[in-house]
Amino acid sequence: MTTPTLTPYRSRLHPARTGFVHLLRAEWTKFRTVRAWPLVLAAGAVVTAVICLLGASGSGISGTGPSRPGPDGRPVVDAFHFTYRPLTGDGTVTARVTGLRSTDGESPEPWAKVGIMVKSSLKQGSSYAAVLATPDHGIRMQWDFTHDTAGSGTDVGTTPRWLRLTRSGDRLTGYESSDGRTWTRIREVRLSGLPHTVQVGLFAGTPAHQRVHRSFGGTSQTFGGGEVEGTYDHLLLRGTSAATAWRSKDVGGPVPNGPAPRNAEPGGTTVSAAGTYTLTGHGDIAPAEDLPDTVQMSFQGVFVGVLFMTALGTLFVTAEYKRGLIRTTFTATPSRLRVLAAKTTVIFGVTFAAGLAATAVGFVLAQRALRGNGFDPPEFPDLSLLENPALRAVAGSAVLLSLVAVLAVATGVVLRNSAATIATVVVLVILPQILSFAFPLPFAQWLLRVTPAAAFAVQQGITRYPQVTYNCLPESGCYPLSPWHGLAVLAAYAAAALVLAALSLRRRDA
Repeated sequence: MTTPTLTPYRSRLHPARTGFVHLLRAEWTKFRTVRAWPLVLAAGAVVTAVICLLGASGSGISGTGPSRPGPDGRPVVDAFHFTYRPLTGDGTVTARVTGLRSTDGESPEPWAKVGIMVKSSLKQGSSYAAVLATPDHGIRMQWDFTHDTAGSGTDVGTTPRWLRLTRSGDRLTGYESSDGRTWTRIREVRLSGLPHTVQVGLFAGTPAHQRVHRSFGGTSQTFGGGEVEGTYDHLLLRGTSAATAWRSKDVGGPVPNGPAPRNAEPGGTTVSAAGTYTLTGHGDIAPAEDLPDTVQMSFQGVFVGVLFMTALGTLFVTAEYKRGLIRTTFTATPSRLRVLAAKTTVIFGVTFAAGLAATAVGFVLAQRALRGNGFDPPEFPDLSLLENPALRAVAGSAVLLSLVAVLAVATGVVLRNSAATIATVVVLVILPQILSFAFPLPFAQWLLRVTPAAAFAVQQGITRYPQVTYNCLPESGCYPLSPWHGLAVLAAYAAAALVLAALSLRRRDA
């Protein structure tokens, strides 16, 4: 008996039309011909932009605290006790720091500072370079508020350390030494526009003590005063100076949320008969990290836009499963992974385009509203849409919306149910954000590290500097991860969901 030979099926389509480009065209056709889907996309974009505007319109500010514009225009805090003399032209200031302690009996703040400084003027926010000692971070060289270079890890509370700053034109070089004879260079920096006559000398300052208590009932912050005492000897200035005596001044005056100056100037400096200088000071020399983030405040609509993109990504898959049309799709294209890739590409593309338009328009409208509500330069500089951090926040928010849609597509392939898919994505992306406002701070920050809600960090516009102590509170818009690292967490979830979707397609019937 002869067994008949079955001729394998061969598609009659031209080979070029069975490729991935053809699949993309087919999925795009599905998307645009189902009227509800473009409407959901358009509604999501419009609602996102409108809520960005409304959220910014409801925001106001009554005061900006002690910040001042720094050398580059960004807000800074510049308050400390300074014992100084003018230096004309090139020269060198040297001193040995022999002690650092808090005067209130508490441990000094980790970024309390005592050391030597060259400052362009006594005006707050003016350019400077300093070599300094800290309780927890050793010897540092810092300049113009945002820059910091580590020296040795010497604890001047137990081991005295010699510090030196040398000026040559607009170049400042910092050194440290254990014995005053052998010097180690920390860093050479250039301060553009440094005047011919500058102010040089000793300084002392410390941030206020901050305590945060977080419970399920809410969050409380307390600010205690804080005053640091630094002791110095072997103070020496080489160069041309118009004054022979050292003067003292509290640059910035009293610090809000801190203690009133214990002594009127120049009482913050005492000099012993042996030439030992003791300076007591409060305040900080650092970027201002406690101002509202006007970049992040411009994207409040993205939170609602996530709901629209979740629904859209879900329906793009589950509607075919519900009506049985997915079998037709897989019959026409047996390669199920290609179908998944095509659906993912189309949904990412359309949601990114709509999200980019929505976030760009929403940002521009929100910025206008914020400026009308008192968020004015110089504390809150005008932000160009095409420059960072605004550009990163706009593009990153659009990517966030697209990744949420992709996550919904992949979850929909696995669950094959609209309600279950939407609920799952909302729980993953939105619920951690809500819970972080109520849970104890360590757990809240953990949630914002390990869940897709970390992606909202991409909207942050304030740069966090490691040399500044700050309380990262979710309700203040602070995220524990950097912008791109936070977005990467969501991308990892979307990739993992796509892997699960691919396995589901291979192992389960349509």
